[in-house]
Amino acid sequence: MQYKASTTQEYIDQLPEERKEVIQKLLKTIRDNIPEGFEETIGYGMIGFVVPHSLYPAGYHCDPGLPLPFLNIASQKHFVALYHSGIYADKEMHDWFVGEYPKHCKTKLDMGKSCVRFKKPDDIPYELIAELLTKLTPGEWIALYEKNIKR
Repeated sequence: MQYKASTTQEYIDQLPEERKEVIQKLLKTIRDNIPEGFEETIGYGMIGFVVPHSLYPAGYHCDPGLPLPFLNIASQKHFVALYHSGIYADKEMHDWFVGEYPKHCKTKLDMGKSCVRFKKPDDIPYELIAELLTKLTPGEWIALYEKNIKR
């Protein structure tokens, strides 16, 4: 499910009541832990955090007019999704996250390349997500992106 919003608050206002609190708590976790320099935006119908053009003028290789994406959260039809580009681009970070997840959750990890899906709001490992967010600064993400993703 994609929401039409131009601000984070507009996005949250459109959510079903049972998802508002979850997204707000996840957003607070992100805002409290993401390194300085990332910018909060709305993109691809989700709440996002990007490296702004002021830090990385080249922008996103698929569309240089867009800032470099890093993290998104979304309320989907059957789950809440966290998209983290670092766990996609860095095998060591991916393996760390996969290894730590069972220490924080009783449920099996439901994960795609960069997407972690949470079907039950009570199973979201906020502390683990907070730790994950501290692992890459905008500069480190740019270097990783240029090395492993940008072609």
